[in-house]
Amino acid sequence: MSKPHRMLVGPVNYAGQGYRWSRAVEETGEVSARNFVHTENNVLQYDADYHVAWRTAEHSRAWQKDMIDVIASEYTHVLIEACFPVLGGLYKGDMRRQVALMQDADITVGIVGHGTDVRLPSTHKAHEPWSFFHNDVWVSADLVETVVAENLELIADLDVPTFVSTAGLLIDLPKAHFLGVIVDPAKWANDEPLLERDRIKVVHAPTNPNVKGTLEVAPIARRLHDEGLIEYVELSGIPNHEMPRVFADADVVLDQFRIGDYGVGACETMASGRIVLAHVTDQVRGVVEQNAGMALPIPETTIDTVEEVLRDIVARRDHYRAVAAQGPEFVRRLHNGDFSSAVLMEHFLMVRA
Repeated sequence: MSKPHRMLVGPVNYAGQGYRWSRAVEETGEVSARNFVHTENNVLQYDADYHVAWRTAEHSRAWQKDMIDVIASEYTHVLIEACFPVLGGLYKGDMRRQVALMQDADITVGIVGHGTDVRLPSTHKAHEPWSFFHNDVWVSADLVETVVAENLELIADLDVPTFVSTAGLLIDLPKAHFLGVIVDPAKWANDEPLLERDRIKVVHAPTNPNVKGTLEVAPIARRLHDEGLIEYVELSGIPNHEMPRVFADADVVLDQFRIGDYGVGACETMASGRIVLAHVTDQVRGVVEQNAGMALPIPETTIDTVEEVLRDIVARRDHYRAVAAQGPEFVRRLHNGDFSSAVLMEHFLMVRA
């Protein structure tokens, strides 16, 4: 940790992004970076530099003291993920007091929103007709509203550099910087043929079926499977390191249909040269096209149109092969780490409290 800028990211590492952002800024040669995660948040075994049990972080006063001592002596910047307290249960988890403590130690603090931590249900419902907050199948929207409103108030009060992992979150945090998620293009690249089987293979691997729209699109896909048009495969609980072979063997990946945004799974699919189907709003498409210099190669697909799009893929294979071929280039432009690193350097790591 000898570089002039030394960043700690934690403590959730959703989809391995804390680790990826850390590695990306280290590529500049000016930054040392580490991430840490509560072990319970890393069930899909994403890479992380350090693991700590939530119980330890929450209840061990010795760990909390050691943590602030390490931060004060070894780091210049701390990027807090998803409004989770990086100092665990210190001050009963009071983020304002924890941030003040770090700032008193001359640490520059930032916050990155990952998703539901800053996505206000009332706002999402107003902008998104497919919002999973229109019903309580997943979780009570009223309960989430209270938690997210508190997070947004906290972010406003702290007035520190703020980032969002996906462009759709700019609706809730319009002053934040779009950071972008990161995948390793080389990990996902493959030479497997696309759309050559009579029955195209359609894969869906939902981490959260209610949020992704699985309950709505899966019956449609199963019906097309029974009809003989497609081969539909639904997966769950597969570690991330096994997913490249899954995508390489697929033609189409059904991503998410109730959020209006795209994330790591869609980027992995694009990097694989597969067709990813998702509902992505015009707002998101505009932001990413402005930053990537090319349109997002995800055919707009809603719950109402997923059958139509799948039938169209079967009928117009050459067209969709061309769409899928744009995926790896899009990922290289916006999601290979270079863009995220530049954003963090300009708006966070070159800034001192």
